[in-house]
Amino acid sequence: MVVLNPVSENPMSQAFTTGGEAAHTKLKLLCTLGPASMDPRTIQRLEQSGATLFRINLSHTEPADLPRLIKIIRGATDVPICLDSEGAQIRTGRFVDGQITLRDHALVTVHRKRVPADGKNFNFNPPESVDLLMPGDFVRLDFNSALAQVVSRDDGSVVMRVLQGGPVGQNKAVVIERDLTLPPLTAKDVVALQIGRDLGITHFALSFANSGDDVLEIRNHVGNDAFVISKIESRRGVQNLEEIASHSDALLIDRGDLSRQVPIELLPQAQKSLIKRGNAAQTPVYVATNLLESMVSSSTPTRAEVNDIHNTLADGADGLVLAAETAIGQYPIRCASMISKVIRGYERDGLGEKGFYPEDAISLLIEPHGGRLVHREANGADQEMIDHLEHVSIREKDLMDCEQFAFGTYSPLTGFMDRQTLESVLDTYRLPGGDVWTLPLLLQVDAEKVRNVGVGDRIVLTDESGKVHSLLDVTEIYRYDLDSLAARMYGTTNRQHPGVEQLTSRSDLFLAGDVTLIEPLESPHRHYLLSPAQTRFIFTQLGWSQVVGFHTRNPTHRGHEWIQLQALERTGADGLYINPIGRPEKPGDFLPEAIMLSYQTLLEFGYYPKGRVVLGSFFTYSRYAGPREAVFTALCRKNMGCSHFIVGRDHTGVGDFYPKDASRWIFDAVGGDIGIEPVFFETVGHNPETGEYEVDRGQALERISGTQVRESLRAGSLLPDWFMRELAQEVLMGELQNGRPLFYE
Repeated sequence: MVVLNPVSENPMSQAFTTGGEAAHTKLKLLCTLGPASMDPRTIQRLEQSGATLFRINLSHTEPADLPRLIKIIRGATDVPICLDSEGAQIRTGRFVDGQITLRDHALVTVHRKRVPADGKNFNFNPPESVDLLMPGDFVRLDFNSALAQVVSRDDGSVVMRVLQGGPVGQNKAVVIERDLTLPPLTAKDVVALQIGRDLGITHFALSFANSGDDVLEIRNHVGNDAFVISKIESRRGVQNLEEIASHSDALLIDRGDLSRQVPIELLPQAQKSLIKRGNAAQTPVYVATNLLESMVSSSTPTRAEVNDIHNTLADGADGLVLAAETAIGQYPIRCASMISKVIRGYERDGLGEKGFYPEDAISLLIEPHGGRLVHREANGADQEMIDHLEHVSIREKDLMDCEQFAFGTYSPLTGFMDRQTLESVLDTYRLPGGDVWTLPLLLQVDAEKVRNVGVGDRIVLTDESGKVHSLLDVTEIYRYDLDSLAARMYGTTNRQHPGVEQLTSRSDLFLAGDVTLIEPLESPHRHYLLSPAQTRFIFTQLGWSQVVGFHTRNPTHRGHEWIQLQALERTGADGLYINPIGRPEKPGDFLPEAIMLSYQTLLEFGYYPKGRVVLGSFFTYSRYAGPREAVFTALCRKNMGCSHFIVGRDHTGVGDFYPKDASRWIFDAVGGDIGIEPVFFETVGHNPETGEYEVDRGQALERISGTQVRESLRAGSLLPDWFMRELAQEVLMGELQNGRPLFYE
């Protein structure tokens, strides 16, 4: 649960979780943490995107930093941490400027003693590795950036001639074209592993595992109870794979380091062979390096990368590893999300069920409520029978509900509730099948209109003019005491409550049944009316997996702006879905066109963060059901693809009929089963002393309300910019001056 501006908590309050959307899969995703991702919010988002293990690369981490880094990770997630050793490898040393340039044909000296490093003199790490070099050895530096040959040596250095020059970075791979025997662990590894064990780390990766004895060596330091991943990245590792696997909990094929000893053109078949051998040894096999290399600097992968990942899974890999992509790349969350989407694409059967939307693209958005998005639109056979069916006219509001049933906004519901479902919702906040649902959705009808209708009939639902809208397959016709229903639904029978007044002023007869849409209602802002399938398509195309939903019935003002952007920042979500309701309820309410115009204008003028906001209208109406409606509106946004939903202090309430913390209590009552995180906020005002927007805690704040906006616009006077942006006021006043209405009269 995200609480903006905390207040005293209900003792039943608990955190809601929506992440780990890819966690259902058996395939593992290992994400390396580094400068681009070593912060709590990114770590949490990586977990939500499917990460099952977080890797700390000891080649780029000092042992003294481990306690701090482990604390950061554990403060954000329970996903296990893996310490990845430096292992039996040679790297370039530290360079004062971070990089040197070797010139063709130059003679250069590699010293055992540390030197500042330039194009003539530098170090290898570990320093004693120079003792292993012999005249005639070919040396490749920084993954083939430079090639040199040893020409002489003495007690403290070797001299090499540069055959191919180029830039060489510090702490980069050095390959000797001769098999060398190096200890499986460096002195730094030993210190780091001990720190890890002392801090309760249980997962470790052994770099450059060359033999079974190497694995036994790391187990001497981390214990037989540790989970050891042995990395295959040398010729000897390839040759001894079965022996290594017998002592390991998993294998990791590091294609980058392996390509230093296996020609790159032979690497694909080497990978296939290694996976096959690992599978035969019944040891999980992970694959690393260059899975999404282009996404280090690009927001989307190449087709070749996606194809490579899919084929790697098809070869039998049990997991995938992201390194630079999440450690230093610009798009760590998108990289993890892309891997998870490819995994889902690999695993899914690609077949959609009749009556439900198939997914055209793999999405990491939250699943629809109940697991699938309802889709009920008429086909040709449905259309042909319309003239032969009983026609029943119903209210426009009920027709709006029909649309939302058909488009899946009310998933998993497929139509108006029967008595059993109604009782379950009133008593338990759940549908009979167990899914959370708090608000009755009922079709009240006059007995005279349905005198020829019986259970089992299919009828046509029309508007008052007789225009055909939907079909209803009647499953039950029942009566219900309206005062009892009002008391249980609204918590009161007081006719001053608008919801109670609407309910009790109508018939006590109800029809239940599944709805099939024939023709949507006409609307001047139909282009803004996005169905859940459409919002999910948009969010997926934008690369979003976490979305904050915002519900309103007023034009934008600065208080709402502040709340929206605060929610976006504090949740770490990819985007914000501003989703005003599309129907005014009572005289004086803003028309949908005015609300959408105010937001559209601010979006066009760049007052919201670019690429992080979508605007769409929700074709529904206020029911004034207070806390029950707060959960209902959240579930509708969940079906639209939102992972978070902003909930106001008296969300969809009316007057003083509900306690100020009623919405908090009902979200606590339904618990984590709702599947979407509420983002609570309190009353916000403008502090004239600081110029900031703040939560009302009794300090002197200037209030912001939709009522004042209405009064100001009607009077033709401008509010201060801190209240509502001048630009938004100007466009709305311009509408009035041009004779276009802003209010429902």
